[in-house]
Formats: sequence, C-alpha cells, structure tokens
Amino acid sequence: MVKEMRLDLNPLTLYKNKNNHVYVKFAVSFLLIGLAFRLLVSDSIRLSSVVETQGQINEEQSQETKTESSEVAALPVQEPVPDDFQGNETQISDNVEAKCDLFTGEWIPDPSGPLYSNESCLAIEGHQNCMRNGRPDSGYLYWRWNPRDCELPKFDPEKFLDSMRNKSWAFVGDSISRNHVQSLLCILSQVDQAVEVYHDEEYRSKRWHFPSHNFTLSVVWTPFLLRADIFEDINGVSASEIQLHLDKLDKKWTEQYNNFDYMVIAGGKWFLKTAIYHENDTIQGCHNCHGKNLTELGFEYAYSKALQLVLNFVTSSDHNAFVFLRTTTPDHFENGEWFSGGTCNRTVPFKEGEVDMRDVDTSMRDIELEEFEKAAATAAKNGAVLKLLDTTRLSLLRPDGHPGPYRQFQPFAKDKNAKVQTDCLHWCLPGPIDSWNDLVMEMMIDDGKYR
Repeated sequence: MVKEMRLDLNPLTLYKNKNNHVYVKFAVSFLLIGLAFRLLVSDSIRLSSVVETQGQINEEQSQETKTESSEVAALPVQEPVPDDFQGNETQISDNVEAKCDLFTGEWIPDPSGPLYSNESCLAIEGHQNCMRNGRPDSGYLYWRWNPRDCELPKFDPEKFLDSMRNKSWAFVGDSISRNHVQSLLCILSQVDQAVEVYHDEEYRSKRWHFPSHNFTLSVVWTPFLLRADIFEDINGVSASEIQLHLDKLDKKWTEQYNNFDYMVIAGGKWFLKTAIYHENDTIQGCHNCHGKNLTELGFEYAYSKALQLVLNFVTSSDHNAFVFLRTTTPDHFENGEWFSGGTCNRTVPFKEGEVDMRDVDTSMRDIELEEFEKAAATAAKNGAVLKLLDTTRLSLLRPDGHPGPYRQFQPFAKDKNAKVQTDCLHWCLPGPIDSWNDLVMEMMIDDGKYR
C-alpha cells in the first residue's frame, strides 16, 4: 500500500522548484503520518472483529457443552427412560441381534471324538449299537456341531450332575426320545453309574436313579403325547388303524408331570401313520384312511391339535418345570422308505445347501414353530419356562449318523449281498445325537445369550 502511494506522487515536481523543497518534505511527511494512522485504525477494527467473532464461538461452544451435558444426564445410565422412548427400543433390538443362534452352523471335524464308547456304556440298545453290530467305518464319530457365531462347549457330565442334585428329568415322546435319553445316560455314566429302577412291560418307558446325586432320569414312551389306541407289534406291523383322541392328553406323562423339574418333550413321525381322529368321543375324520368313507383331515390337523393341547397344559400348570420342545427329526432314507428298500450309506455330513428338507419335515417343523411361538407368550405371562430345542436342520446335515443295516448284529456275516431292513431315522450311539445334549446343557445353564 505504501508503494502504491509513492507511485501516485510525480517526482518531477520536486526538481522544478528547489525552493519549495521544505514544503515538499513537509507534504510527504504529512502523507506518511496519515497513511500510518489509517493502517492503525484498520488493524484495530480487524482485531475488534476477531475478538467479537471468537467471543461468539466461545459462547456457542458453551451452549453446545451445556446441551451435551443435558443430553448425557438424560441417558438411561443416569436416570430411567420411559418404555416408549425410541432409543430404548433400539437398544433392545440391538441386544436381540447380538444374541447368537445355537442351531445355525456346521459340523466340523473333532479329533477328540465322543465322550464314551460302545464298550464304556452299557445303556446302548442293540439297534443303536452300530460298532458292536459291525459297522465298518468310524469317521462319523469325529464331528461336532459348531454354531456359526457361538462357542458351544462339550457336555460336562460332572457339572451337569452337580446341578441336578435332588432333581428329576424326563424325556417324553417316541423312540427318538428314548434314543436321546440313552445318549445322556452314556455320557453321565462316565462319572456316575445309574441304577434302573423301573421299566414297563415292553421296556419302552424306563426310569433310572443316580444315588450319588439323588438325580432321577426317565423316559416316557408316548408317541402321540395324546391318548391313543395302538394296534402295532414291536416290528411296526399294524392289525388295525390307530384311534387317536385329539382332545385328551396321555395320562402316562401328565400324571407324572409334577414330579419332573426338567422335561424334553417331542412329537414325531407317528403322526404320519394311518389314524382315525376322535374329538368329544366322536369320530371327526382321519389321516390316510382310504376306503373308510371319512373326512381326510391330514396329519397337520392332528399335529397342531396335539401341540396346542400339550403346550397349553405345560404353560398353564401350577407346576413350573423347565420344558424344552424338541423339533422333528428328519430321516435320510434314499431310493425308498424303511419298508421299501430305502438305504442310508453316506459316511460324511452334508454341508449347508447340499440337501433340502423334505416337505413333510418342513410342514411338521412349521407347525412346531407356530405353536411354540403362541405358547411362549403364555408361558412368559404365567412364569413358565419353555424353550425351543430346534435340532431339525443340524440333524438334517448328518446322513452318516444312522445305523442303516447295522441296526442288527453282523447283518452281512453270512451273505454280503443280504437284503436287510435299514434304519435311517434313529442314531448310532455314540453319534450325532450326543450333540443334542451339548445344546441342552448350554441352554439350561446360559440361555440368556441365545435366541
């Protein structure tokens, strides 16, 4: 700016009149003083503006700090927030999402193998004792269920028995429930031997006692969970149609219910059998009863009715047991059914996406999930404990875990090409069903972190 002012002066005038030299100096000095004064005033104004702006910034920051302090004070950590507060709903939603799903995952190799063997457990029924019966491969023993986002510990028999002192546990259902209880017996027998204290005439319902822990373990055979008149022999051959009462529970388990602290209850494949359906002591229809001139209601109708009645009994009872509803178990018959030459010769698990669930299993599981959801709401109101043991999909991935032809002792000893009945529904012991107990124990002890 000073340079510009000098350019505005014409230097030639300074040399035209030397006599006016003093006046020229005086004029220049006056101009310089004026310029300096102008610069001083300009800087002062600018400084005042900066100070004022900074003051405004400080004031705004102070206001923001006060606002933030006010918001922090209103968070749930400091004082309660109404239930209808939107932030609270988000927090609950996040917590639900943070829970992992025990039943979504994969089977991974487990070099450690099972907790017992067919030699260390005496409770294995002959039909499930695959190694004794001559099954040549053993790879199916070395897998464990691995949930996608959860750590699932192996079953701890000592910890389980310690938590079951003076308690009673029951498995209620068909032969899969008996298969399940034998798995648990075998695992627990590595710590404490049970004493069988009861069995029915057909050895289908049994009860054991663990004297060291005063723990009672039972299996109640009731394939429909309802009152049913069954005319089948031990090999499944029927002399007449099953008469199923859809409005009456089977007293075999209901009369014992108050004695049970824990219960795993399950329906199953028996609902697919031909049956006549009764309600109010009157025939209402049937399932698969060709030539009977009755209304075909379908197994779905009966299964829904049964689960509604069962779960209503459990959730409305004054006795609040810890109850698991186990979902249906898929079979793995290929190239036929159990009665038509079906087989299951696979030796490794499926991976997710390699197999689809059969329509009948999908229908049964859908009914189970629907009825469970309805019952869970009632259970929460009444203080009952009801959990879903959803073993269907993880079991679907184990076609290698069934006895197959080795449900009987050394089936090919005399003839390598012998035609024998195969079992692609029940499970070898030891076998994949042992993982069901890992799930049961984890849900019982630490269910809060699972959905």
